[in-house]
Amino acid sequence: MNRISRIALSSVLLATSCAFLGFTATEPLVSTPVVAQAAKMRIGVSIPAADHGWTAGVVWWAKECSKLHPEVEWMISTAETPEKQISDIEAMLAKKVDGLVILATESAPITPVAEEAHNRGVLVVNVDRGFLKPVADIFIEGDNKAFGRKSAQFMVGKLGGDLNKPGSAKGEIIVLEGVPCTVNSDRVGAAMEVFKTEPGIKIVGQQAANWNRQKALEVCETLLQKNPKVTAIWASDDDMALGAEQALMEKGIEGVWILGGAGMKNIIKRVMDKDPMFPADITYPPSMIATGMELAASVLVGGKRAEKMRYMPQHLMIDVELVLPANAKKFYFPDSIY
Repeated sequence: MNRISRIALSSVLLATSCAFLGFTATEPLVSTPVVAQAAKMRIGVSIPAADHGWTAGVVWWAKECSKLHPEVEWMISTAETPEKQISDIEAMLAKKVDGLVILATESAPITPVAEEAHNRGVLVVNVDRGFLKPVADIFIEGDNKAFGRKSAQFMVGKLGGDLNKPGSAKGEIIVLEGVPCTVNSDRVGAAMEVFKTEPGIKIVGQQAANWNRQKALEVCETLLQKNPKVTAIWASDDDMALGAEQALMEKGIEGVWILGGAGMKNIIKRVMDKDPMFPADITYPPSMIATGMELAASVLVGGKRAEKMRYMPQHLMIDVELVLPANAKKFYFPDSIY
């Protein structure tokens, strides 16, 4: 084969190959650059398991919020115990999360793993139950001191007291506490400061019921056995309030009223209907977990974390309100999970 024939054959082969690939030999062979998609930010959300109504609300709000941000790879885990929560957070750190939103099962045991995350450069948003060290980049909480103070002041007034004239209230009350954390200590501490100004108010029983209805039933059964003539029960949480009510009913004790808190829709409805068992309530929205997730996403997505943090609150306090029959409709959401 001569040189001209070899050139002609090569041209035919080239044309055939180009036609097979979808373009003609006259079209220039231009490589198209591949644009790599930016990796999604990974944000872990570690929250207590739905062992009572308020935490069930937390879980629901977390899942709802995650749907609004498909640009984020969310890792949501729930834990029944501090040990499980520590394990969950360590697993998230192993997966190289960029941020963590943590509502602690208990403050003390979760603080070290939160500090580890902070030291690794992970954005830490702490919600509701504070850590024992300032290791969170952002801390969101309800005003638990106001929760305790406002609820105790209402109780003093209903027991015949006058806030302008301390010493006139009278009654025997039972106090139900939550799990060991900053939320519980702030609520109980603030309430006790108010009760101390009224020597006529006697605290005849005080015990932790862990914000759990069944636990509150068991605790109240024991406390009522020793003190059946109580005037009222300060439950500091609506789930515990329902457990206390059940204990009163099972023992056939009448005339005792209960003050819970956190805005459970069933309790708010009873306040609205002027049920004498629940004359008031205190708000404390579980949606604050979604607030924490929104802030974490806004800081991390799109880069410039350091610049964005200049405009973020390091401590965000959510106010609480006293719910009475006159304003209860404002806080009643029948379609809510909690």
